[in-house]
Amino acid sequence: MIPGYVDHTTEFDEFVRTRGDALLRYGYVLSGNAEDAADLVQEALARLGDAWPRVRKKDSPEGYVRTTMVRLHIASWRRGHREELVSVVPEEGRFDRYEDADLWAELQGLPRKMRVVLVLRYYEDLPDAEIAAILGVSRGTVRSQAARALDKLRIKRMLQEAR
Repeated sequence: MIPGYVDHTTEFDEFVRTRGDALLRYGYVLSGNAEDAADLVQEALARLGDAWPRVRKKDSPEGYVRTTMVRLHIASWRRGHREELVSVVPEEGRFDRYEDADLWAELQGLPRKMRVVLVLRYYEDLPDAEIAAILGVSRGTVRSQAARALDKLRIKRMLQEAR
């Protein structure tokens, strides 16, 4: 044993055990599918694991992971990652395991940037300035993306109710 060395593995494992499912749901809301959500959580936790001794002392290690997940998701856009179109619609939806399946289904229909803005604003309850900083855009862009996303959701709902 090295003098002064403290093993933080147990604390980190406990954090992953207690918050892992919530982080996976958050990743699902960001990415729109379970595979990408799992990748986001895994990569963010890998980064957290390296920084755990420093991050655990802060107010919110989970906030650190969520911010990392958002930044990783945004980086995937910037690398030119695009949604994969399929010719056959799957038999089962992807939202079966999560609450408010209708809401997640509606969010899935939005463009990625709009979906992320709504998730950060309403799911994470972040102010526009913080969302803008995370996404690397202006506050005005955050507001316009949120307004357009909500308009799309309203129009979609009105069309469904009219049927």
